[in-house]
This record gives sequence, structure tokens and C-alpha cells, in this order.
Amino acid sequence: MLPPLAVLVFIGIGRHPLIGMFAGYAGVAAGFSANIIVSMIDVLLAGFTGQSAQMVDPNYVVNPAMNMYFLAVSAVVLTILGSIVTEKYVAPRFGKYEGLAEDTSTSKEVTPLQAKGLKYALYSLLLVVIIIVGLSIGNDAFLRDSETGSLLSNSSTLMKGIVPIITAVFLVPGFVYGKVTKSIKNDKDLVSMMGSSMSDMGMYIVLAFAAGQFLYLFNASNLGTILSIKGAQWLQNAGMTGKGLIVAFVLFAAFINIFVGSASAKWAIMGPIFVPMFLLLGYDPALTQVAYRIGDSITNPLSPLFPYFPVILAFAKKYDKNIGMGTIIANMLPYSIVFAIAWIILLLAFMIFNIPLGPGGAILYSI
Repeated sequence: MLPPLAVLVFIGIGRHPLIGMFAGYAGVAAGFSANIIVSMIDVLLAGFTGQSAQMVDPNYVVNPAMNMYFLAVSAVVLTILGSIVTEKYVAPRFGKYEGLAEDTSTSKEVTPLQAKGLKYALYSLLLVVIIIVGLSIGNDAFLRDSETGSLLSNSSTLMKGIVPIITAVFLVPGFVYGKVTKSIKNDKDLVSMMGSSMSDMGMYIVLAFAAGQFLYLFNASNLGTILSIKGAQWLQNAGMTGKGLIVAFVLFAAFINIFVGSASAKWAIMGPIFVPMFLLLGYDPALTQVAYRIGDSITNPLSPLFPYFPVILAFAKKYDKNIGMGTIIANMLPYSIVFAIAWIILLLAFMIFNIPLGPGGAILYSI
């Protein structure tokens, strides 16, 4: 959702829409793990990390928030660096957007009826949010896991129903706005608008089909698993220790990420190998996990196998019909390089000064 929204913002301020699209894509892809709140990926990875650590220490207790201090600082650092990269390296590549006049020609002053529609749409959005929050309050809340009481576990109603919940968050305000402004008079108008929106996804559907065939064949060949296991063996036999080994692991995870896009699928393979290995070297599983998450993020926008790569390519073609995979990768490369250097330096700083990575997430660990 974010890159297309960034396009609208950049068009609105008179700048080339692809600058906003690439900046948004870099933030959500290359900076994938940098968050200021606990997300679903924290819970997924922590489950694999805990099981892997218990292979060496059966008493190890995992905390899904064990990387949050580091990732919150990362979010601030990468936001600043992403802005610099956008202005210094990406923006100068794009001249004046010739389609700008056409894109803004339909813009008009907001009418009183539209203002009223926006106001009621906001009220409806707040109502939806209040309902979601209300269904989450209490140990036996409807959206919680009935067994653990967690909102973020795989079995919670919130996580199982996240797609229809997000759909409602967007659909309800849009519908209310349409009814108030009388742009939606009946169900036919609503279906027509939804169909018009989906018409822009034709390019993506074609690209996704081709990418899906390739990804299936790649997974069926087990090349991703072979690369992960052989690479892990190489790191084990390389004789590196300490900070050099952590940096090598980050770069290795970044390399594997080009071929295997799923964060949880890679960690299910790599976690049982690297978490016990680093644990025996005296490093906390939280450190191993955060090093993996850095590598898992920085090469996301460079991989054609990344699930959202075809989405970006399809949207970009609306504003430049000649754009291809090479253009996207070339514009994403500065973000990946800068984010990788900054993230590794930040991780080394946490290690040197022995700063906790999050609640229950230390740098060193003694069995």
C-alpha cells in the first residue's frame, strides 16, 4: 500500500512519482525488519529461535520482543539515511515528469459535500478502530488466542482474520464517503469502482503468474535449502570467530535472501544451524536472530523473487512504460548498500558496548 500512496503524495507536491515509489519501496523492503512495535514477524521468528536454542539449552526462554530496542533505533537511523539516499542518489536520476499535468488536471477544491464525506469517513474509521480495540481488550477477548490469550500468535483470531480486518479498515470509510457524496448510489456503483481499481492489476497478475512458476520450480529443486546448508557448513569451517563471524553471517543471510524470499522459511532452515552454533560460542540467540533479520531485509528490493517486486514493477509501468527490472534494481541498490553498511555498524556498536537488543535479548549468553 505504501509505495502507491507515496506516488500520490509526490505527484501532489509536483515531484516525479517514481521517486516516491522507490523511497516507499526501499523503506518497506530494504528496511523490512526496522520497526518500533512488535509485529507478526517477531513472533514467527522467535518461535524458531526458541526451539533452536533449546537444542543446546533446554531452559532457554524466548521473548518475541527481544530485538525491539535495536530495531527501534534502526527505524530512526534508516529513515534518515533513506531520505538522504533518495535526495542525493535517486531523485537526480529523474527529470520533470511529463504526465504531471494530466495527473493533476482533475484536482479541484474540496467541495462542502466532499468535506462532509471526508468527515464522516473519518468517523467511520474511528468506529472501526474502536471496535477492533474493544474486541482485543481482556484476557478472553474475541480477537485473542483462546488458549494463550495472545493477540500476536498464529492461532489468534486477530492474526487469522488480519486480511478481512484490513479490508474493513479501508472499505468502510470508502463506502461511507461514497454514500455521503452520492458517488455510490447502489451496489452496481460499488462493484464498478472495485472493478476499475482491479483493472490496474492486470500487469501484476501476468507477472505474478510467471514468477510463481519459476518460484515453484526453484523450490522443487531444493536449491535454496542446499545453498543454506552448504553455506552454513562453509561458515562453520572458515575458522572465523567474534564480530567477523557475525558480519559474515549477515552477508550470508543477505545472499540467501535473494533466492529464498520468505523470512520464516529461511529461518526454519538456518535457525537450527546457526543459533546453536553461536550459542556455543557465547552469543545470545537474540543476537543471532537480529543479525539474520538484517541480512533478510537489505537485499529484499534487489530480488526478482521477492513477492512484491512484480507489484512495484506493475505500478511503475503506469508512470514509465519503458521501465524494467534493471531500472528498479539499479535504483534500489544505493538503499541496500547504505542500509547494509549502517545496520552492520549499528550492530557492531551494540556488541562493543554490550547494549541489550531488547527485553530478554542480550549480546552474550552463558549456559
